[in-house]
Amino acid sequence: MHKGVQPNGKEIAVNQLKAGSRQGEREFHAEVDIISRVHHRHLVSLVGYCVAAEQRLLVYEFVPNKTLEHHLHGKGLPVMDWSTRLKIALGSAKGISYLHEDCHPRIIHRDIKSANILLDSKFEAMVKALKLVADFGLAKLSFDNHTHVSTRVMGTFGYPFSSD
Repeated sequence: MHKGVQPNGKEIAVNQLKAGSRQGEREFHAEVDIISRVHHRHLVSLVGYCVAAEQRLLVYEFVPNKTLEHHLHGKGLPVMDWSTRLKIALGSAKGISYLHEDCHPRIIHRDIKSANILLDSKFEAMVKALKLVADFGLAKLSFDNHTHVSTRVMGTFGYPFSSD
């Protein structure tokens, strides 16, 4: 992820996708089209994209206070107070709820973790839901009104269960 500045002075974050993706050009544009219409105060917005030869760039709004993971586990940082943690948890839940329930088509994130929750200048949570385009295959679009239960492992591997 790279920080950039638009001609109007607005800061942006630019993500260069890995070359050699299995996703075709048509599927990529279809996903970008859907995701570019997703707007919620607790979701990082996709501002634009660029496709040139083998390069694919995604342009997001810039969120200045890094990730929740950084603030929870970063060395030398003060311990985050509980009221801030609660505000971040509620904001994250609102963003995820919007994706899963109120968005059409519904978008199932499938990689919720502290590294995917960015914090704005007021420490409001901004779920990096639009990361799903960059991590092809993590997101799932749902065009029906049913909730499905799956035992398939997706997203980032976290902590293994202990057999003790």
